Amino acid sequence: MPTQQELLDFSRFDINAILRGAQLTFVGAQRALLNPGLWTTQHYRQAAAAVACGIAIRLLIEIPVIAVKVSLWLLSWFIALDTVTWDDAIADGLRFLQEYVLQVPLFLMTLMRHVTPAMDELFMSSLAWVDYTYAQKHAADHHSGDRDVAVTDPRNRYFENLQYYAQVSSKYRPTSSSSSSSSSSVDKLSPGQKGIVRFLWRFGRKAGMSLAVFALSYVPVVGRLVLPATSFLTFRRSVGLGPASLIFGLGLFLPRRYLVMFLQTYYGSRSLMRELLGPYFSRMHFTSTQKRNWFSSREGLLFGFGAGFYILLRVPLVGVLIYGIAEASAAYLVTKITDPPPGRVDFAAVTSRNAADAGALVNSFNESQQTWRNRKAFLDLALDNLDALQQKHLAEREKRGAPASSPASAAASTSTASAYEKAGQAGGAQQRIPITTPSDAPPPYTD
Repeated sequence: MPTQQELLDFSRFDINAILRGAQLTFVGAQRALLNPGLWTTQHYRQAAAAVACGIAIRLLIEIPVIAVKVSLWLLSWFIALDTVTWDDAIADGLRFLQEYVLQVPLFLMTLMRHVTPAMDELFMSSLAWVDYTYAQKHAADHHSGDRDVAVTDPRNRYFENLQYYAQVSSKYRPTSSSSSSSSSSVDKLSPGQKGIVRFLWRFGRKAGMSLAVFALSYVPVVGRLVLPATSFLTFRRSVGLGPASLIFGLGLFLPRRYLVMFLQTYYGSRSLMRELLGPYFSRMHFTSTQKRNWFSSREGLLFGFGAGFYILLRVPLVGVLIYGIAEASAAYLVTKITDPPPGRVDFAAVTSRNAADAGALVNSFNESQQTWRNRKAFLDLALDNLDALQQKHLAEREKRGAPASSPASAAASTSTASAYEKAGQAGGAQQRIPITTPSDAPPPYTD
């Protein structure tokens, strides 16, 4: 028997987190669009290609509907359809099935991330821009006479640390214990091919389940309970018993069409967030359990962020273009709900004592990200002061006193091609970062 506290527990999906996630939809988009690196000839071509893809997706979606309408028109030559409405219902039902039940537009847009590295590169470019703007914004926070220079802790950066962390953590990537023939055949594929296979499997499974549930909802008598029961089971696992019970009760009175739209918006926003954060997780190498815990602890905010962009993606023709903005915004989101991963400085410090400690550092950091540690502090921040937590962490490090540069980390900086990356990898606790937009090429695309 659930207790009253369990029934009233909305902490995992509180309205404040959802609203803050929705706010970050627009704040992240605004920050991303300020990146001058997006306004290049290459990205103009990609934007034009995105619009062309949007038109192509719209045409692909309309082809079955047009085919049905043409068939009905031909049928009208033999059967009088002027006095019936089922012909229009068929066309509208097919469109609803495509867009909401099977989510074909979302499938076609998110498939691009696995076909081209453009989305991965856009994420890393935006992450570099976030680091740059943070350094520029707080250039005057330190007692430096040069306003063109910011003094920041290299451990407080995301772009270069994530690049380096991906290289190190890949050596300690968790391996699957499955020995099935299907998994062994997938293991023989390249990383990009694995990503496509897993993506197709996820979307195919979800589409099949959605279609089955939608069909069962038309079964006489018990069909009326199928969608409310599905919503209860879904939200019981993700948001808790209290919210799930409330949604179940509302589902008994909502029309089937609106309940399907609500459920698929939830599922669609989750799928969208999984794809938008793909470039981050492909470098973090979490286990399946760790990734599940990561999403669970940030459930409400991620739903608000994902639902906002999911709705915007439904704008005809330019939805693919908005998807690119969403990917860039996801980089900004990562810097607000995660800690910077250990970088060259941190690994140099631990490996100078014992080379085996690098794996322990990777495991320790991955475990530390399972819970959203600054949740309350972040949700209490004013919307125009979202950098306050990073500034606070930097001040605490400086107050404690940062370690001096290590010879290993100092020597490593001589091999880097970018002044921006040199500044982050030189090993000092406080490095002078030239205020220039970083142009480091992101690592090769992997999933």
